[in-house]
Amino acid sequence: MSQLLFFDSGVGGLSIWQQVHQALPGVEAVYAMDDAAFPYGELSESVLVERVLAVFDAVTQRHDISLAVVACNTASTLVLPHLRQRFSFPVVGVVPAIKPAARLTRNGVIGLLATPGTVNRPYTHQLEADFAAGKQVLRLGSSELVTMAEAKLRGQELDIDRLADILAPWLQAPKPDTVVLGCTHFPLVKEELAKVLGSDVTLVDSGEAIARRVRSLLPAGAGNKKGGLSHLYHTASSPKGLELLRAWLQESALPEYLPLYSSS
Repeated sequence: MSQLLFFDSGVGGLSIWQQVHQALPGVEAVYAMDDAAFPYGELSESVLVERVLAVFDAVTQRHDISLAVVACNTASTLVLPHLRQRFSFPVVGVVPAIKPAARLTRNGVIGLLATPGTVNRPYTHQLEADFAAGKQVLRLGSSELVTMAEAKLRGQELDIDRLADILAPWLQAPKPDTVVLGCTHFPLVKEELAKVLGSDVTLVDSGEAIARRVRSLLPAGAGNKKGGLSHLYHTASSPKGLELLRAWLQESALPEYLPLYSSS
């Protein structure tokens, strides 16, 4: 039976998986993370593309994949053409939700919170030109926040003061009233972000849009009664927090952990 594949450099893509699982509870999926190279926002383009292709090659040798989601904004801005050239199944990317943010903003000031790589890539600038013309887009890139989100998942308390330091540019005028969570890790710390930015700031991510896109690409009646995640793959030799990850997912079993690719 065919399965979906969700891919990220770490656990952030699980925020996308959860949205898709809510929309399609009977569809079975595989999750693969290249945590040996985490965080992706600091990799060169050539290295990133090489690693993503290697992980996809390894997973597709083990599973019949019907559709894949690159649940990582950084990877999506670079690797989608390479994946679509190599594989025949549909590949859905996650890009910063600038289009819906432009519709939601009341004061015309949008904050884009992402990794440094995503913030600075031409693809992101084109999204702004296409969908946020006439709006002021304030960009803030942080790899540290990605690490903080992973630490929270492992049970560590997030440092609110440090988070306020990261977000300091947006705590004074011009203050965005709508913030795009341009990294799939950031919904994991949505509560803390709201605490620092204030309840009047709308936080926007791509999860619901991706779920709708996946549903539209799958044939009617796709899935089975079981659904859920069948496998979690990782590339780090000593992945952290798998038991906490299992509890957070509320899955009864993630039966197999296999290293897929590691840098030389």
